[in-house]
Amino acid sequence: METIISYLNNMFAALPRTAQMDGVKQDLLSSMEEKYHELKQEGKTENEAVGIVISEFGNIDELIEELDIPVEGEENKLLMLAPEDTFSYMAAKKKSGFMVGLGVMLCIIGPALLILLNTLAEFGFLKGVISEDAASILGVVALLILVALAVGLFIFSGMMLEKYKYLHEGFSLPYDLGFEIQHRSGAFVPTYTLSMVMGVCLCVLSPVPVIAWSLINEDSTGYGVVILLLLIALAVFLFIYYGNIKESFSFLLKEGEFAQEKK
Repeated sequence: METIISYLNNMFAALPRTAQMDGVKQDLLSSMEEKYHELKQEGKTENEAVGIVISEFGNIDELIEELDIPVEGEENKLLMLAPEDTFSYMAAKKKSGFMVGLGVMLCIIGPALLILLNTLAEFGFLKGVISEDAASILGVVALLILVALAVGLFIFSGMMLEKYKYLHEGFSLPYDLGFEIQHRSGAFVPTYTLSMVMGVCLCVLSPVPVIAWSLINEDSTGYGVVILLLLIALAVFLFIYYGNIKESFSFLLKEGEFAQEKK
């Protein structure tokens, strides 16, 4: 039932907030609620009942035309996004988040690799393979290569989203599409929450290897630092990748920092 209420709120979001509209909204909610409980008694599942109710009562355009209600900003109608444009934007945003997250990971892994090679050379694990100076040079070269790859990912990510800049000028979603995005956003919340919790836990636990290694051997804390950087790199990837997906939902639904009143 919460899904129906949320959908109804979205339907009336662009309509004038008057006593007449509040009355119409309450009447429509009562009819939808009555139909919903009727379908549930017939043995319909939650999703089936919600889908039928919305399909029968979800055409707000007919209501607007029948009551001759002016829509806010009707003189400046926004671009109505098609489903293919909407979902392609979400896919691009997801890929962009992956590439940016991976790029940041590479920037952090670069110093970790440099420290690892120097530490291995210092303790003689690379003796007979390469000298200590060569290990340092190899580490610097590897770091620069990883940073170069990261910069390439950042640039490609920006270019991928370039064609969606027009969305920042304003858009609107069809009611059925808005409901679909709202449903997907709600389903994504547990995944997003879990990823944020895991990222925070990794950040909090990242100093543990340094402390543990310093207790074993103070001279070999470099290994602990390497593990610390790898944990931080993974945490940052989680923040960026899943944060980008969450941001795409907020942007399309105009929630949070993308809400109209915060523009």
